Amino acid sequence: MKPLPATPELLSVAERVVWFKAPSDALADPVHFLAHVMTYGTVEDLRALEGLAGRREFREALENAPPGIFDARSWAYWNLKCGRVPAPPLPVRRGVLDPFSAPPPAGRNPAAAPRLRRRSKRPSAG
Repeated sequence: MKPLPATPELLSVAERVVWFKAPSDALADPVHFLAHVMTYGTVEDLRALEGLAGRREFREALENAPPGIFDARSWAYWNLKCGRVPAPPLPVRRGVLDPFSAPPPAGRNPAAAPRLRRRSKRPSAG
């Protein structure tokens, strides 16, 4: 996808929805920018994109969505709008702290495992 033009209207949208980047940097990465607009944007923000981004670009943003941007509701809505039914799972982050991406520890420390108390048998009153 080609970068979006830095029009005053799009720079304003970029400043609001990608608040942690310079607006021109946000527009230089259209997949990231569109993912933010699709999640945090308003109807007015979508109007600013008319003629610049359509169904094909929104679909490309979904197919290459960075993990951690979309919430479940926005993900379901935009996948439906773009004809991706059923919606695939949300993209997930994989990294050092992710237990599913890191190998399991080499050894297990039995002292760290929770211990269950055994109930002692009490003599029954008879």
